[in-house]
Parts: sequence; structure tokens; C-alpha cells
Amino acid sequence: MSADSQALDLLADLIARARGAGADQADAVLVESTSLTHAQRLGRPERLERAESEDLGLRVFVGRRQAVVSSTDRSKAALKELVARALAMAKAVPEDPHCGLAEADQLAREVADLDICEADEPQPEILVERASRAEDAARAVAGVTNSEGAEASWGRSRVALAASNGFAGTYATSRHALAVSVLAGEGLGMERDYAFSNAVYAADLEEPEVVGLRAGERAVKRLGPRKAETGQVPVVYDPRVARGLLRHLAGAISGTAIARGTSFLKDRLGERIFAPAVTIVDDPHRSRGLSSKPFDGEGVAGQRRNIVEAGVLTTWLLDVRSANQLGLKTTGHAARGTSSPPSPAATNLYLEPGPVSPAELMADIGQGFYVTELIGSGVHLVTGDYSRGAVGFWIEGGVPAYPVSEVTIAGNLVDMFQGLSAANDLEFRYGTDAPTVRVDGMTVAGR
Repeated sequence: MSADSQALDLLADLIARARGAGADQADAVLVESTSLTHAQRLGRPERLERAESEDLGLRVFVGRRQAVVSSTDRSKAALKELVARALAMAKAVPEDPHCGLAEADQLAREVADLDICEADEPQPEILVERASRAEDAARAVAGVTNSEGAEASWGRSRVALAASNGFAGTYATSRHALAVSVLAGEGLGMERDYAFSNAVYAADLEEPEVVGLRAGERAVKRLGPRKAETGQVPVVYDPRVARGLLRHLAGAISGTAIARGTSFLKDRLGERIFAPAVTIVDDPHRSRGLSSKPFDGEGVAGQRRNIVEAGVLTTWLLDVRSANQLGLKTTGHAARGTSSPPSPAATNLYLEPGPVSPAELMADIGQGFYVTELIGSGVHLVTGDYSRGAVGFWIEGGVPAYPVSEVTIAGNLVDMFQGLSAANDLEFRYGTDAPTVRVDGMTVAGR
């Protein structure tokens, strides 16, 4: 019997036990994970770890009450206790009129092959070599004086999900990652920066030397920062920080926030919230996508959606519960672990590229700010107010001219979204991705 079949049989038995003990409905999830990590600093190994875990979660419904219990113990005695505890908890909690399982016609009937798992576990020596090559390349950059270290890792997870509504499915994912962080300069004038690469398959990782060179060059470019003048100027976001704007959007259109009325976009569905040239996509079925999955955390079939199309907000991100609260149908965006109920989350979220290069996007900026790193989390999703510490480069005459630090950028996401334009340099690196973007009219607070 295959591992997938064994996992689904285990979940089916657990659900049957729960139903037999008095649950009206139930679902169960099993997550089995293996990871391997090597970390080093200044060429010396600091850590080599291998970890395996198995986590089992059971959710039961008694009328309109639900409870979730998890365990790492799969023995018969532990499973019996798991069921008993889940039912006892469900009978003790308040009713939730919106909880429940997905309808049968919403369930994924086929598990698409998304090519999101590389089955073979790499040998530790491979991770050691990747980290060494990356750190060596970073330290070889003129001006780099120290290292915070390099880390290479691999992980694989298998998810099995079953429910009393008839759903049963499994899928596996893998990820390779490589990161390096170094320092440039001396004494109080030192600056740090980093670079990393993620991929489902090792063959899709950037070469370690490329990652290391990028980290080293970024650190050196930050030497000798100045303070920026305070004023309202265009702000240009490097791709590695531009994706944060998409995360703010995802949080603001989460069904949970909309149902609670705690989002600045709660009344904006169907309205233009970005410029007409902006389209933002969520695609759970992207081949080799870092956040791809064939079904969501409730067994619902996902699909590629233009979350924002020609600037217009077209949908919320919904799981079953938030959809029920809003009188809508789930969009297949449920995410879950083993110890809590599902909640809405984006998958492979990305901003489609614009028509111009980053250089062309900045060409007409007389004075502006190019952001490469953000500090703090000063974003209020109820009002849309946005204030973040930032590091980057001052733009003069359309090009980044010199490094700046100790800067705060501020605005409101309503205005920022309306004033956003995108360059053509989109790369799929993180799972949530954006090209270089420009936002006009932001406040930069410096000296």
C-alpha cells in the first residue's frame, strides 16, 4: 500500500471514529515533513540539522459548534483520546452559525499535476557546497569585511486531507533555499545586506555565486549613507520589497477582515482601486509555483483569478466560513495547519509586469527614493495608513545616486494603490511577487 493510501486510510478511520462518537461532520489533515539545513559563517560550519515531523489534526462539528485538536502521536490510544477531546471541546464552545464543510459541488475532483515536488533528498554535502560557494562569492566582493553567514536548506512536505463530505486527497511539495548575508565597511560605518534564492527544484535555484555576488554588491553599495530631505516625492520599490504591497492587499481583501468590517477596502468590491494598467493575479495551479497546491485547506478546487483586473477589485479571498458570513461561495483560498481552523490566504500572488524597464520607470524622477529594505510593520489595514522605516538610494535625475538610511516613508494605501505603476522585470522568486513599482506622491521623512 502506498504512503498516500495509508495516510488517507488513517484519516478516514479517524473521521469514522468521530462520527461514531457523535460528531455530525468532521475533517482531518495529516502533514508529514522532512527538512535538511546547513548553516555556516566565515567558512566554518555552525549547524547541520535534519528533522522529521508528523502532525495530525482533527476538526469536528457538533451542530453549529466546532473544535480542532492536534497530535503527533498516531497510536490507537492517542487517536481514541484525540476524538474524545475534540468532541468534548466542541460541546463546550459557543455556536458558530457560519462554520461547516464545503458543499460537494465545490470539491476538487481531480488532483492536478503541478510539478511542485522534487522527490529526492539532497546529500548534506550538496548543501554544504552551496552555502560555501555563496558565502565565498559574497566575501570576495571588494569592500566586504565580515559575514553574518550563509544557509542552504531543503524541505519536503506531504499533505493528506479527508472530510466527511466525501473529499479525500493528497499532494507533496518541496523547496530548496539558499541565503547569504554579509557586511561591508569598518567600525560604525558598516552596512549589511543579503540575497537569497528559493525554488521547488534544485535545478531552478540561482547559482550560489550569483546569490553571493548580489549580497556582497548590495552591502557595498550601502556604504556611506546620507539622510534624505523631507518632502513628497515618487518612491520606487525594488522587487524584493514591492511584493509587500501585495501582501497588504491580500490582508485587506481577506474574507475574515471583510466579514468583520476591519478592512479599508470593505466597501470597494467591483470598484477601481488601482490604475487601469494594473492587473494582479492569484494562481494556485502555477507549475512549479512556490505556493501552488491542487486543492485548498478544505478540499475546494482553486483556480487562477485576476484579483485585480484593469485596476478593478474583482473578488475577496474566501474560505467556507468567511463566505458563509458574507452570503457568498468560497473562492478556494482556505489555508490551514493541524491545530487551528482554516482561514483565507493567497497562493501564488503576483502583479503583472508593466510595459517599461525599471530605468524608464524612473527616468523622469528629478528627486525621489528607491527603496531596497523596509523596517517595522506600521500598516493599519482598517484605515489604510502606511508608515515604514526604509533604506535605499536617493534618486536624482532619474537614477539612484547615493545611499540613504534612517528614512520613513508614509502614505495611505488607498492613494498608494491608485498611484502605483509597474516595470517589466517581474521574476517569480518568492511565492508573492512583483516587478519594480513606482508610487507617486508619498511622504519621505528624513532630516
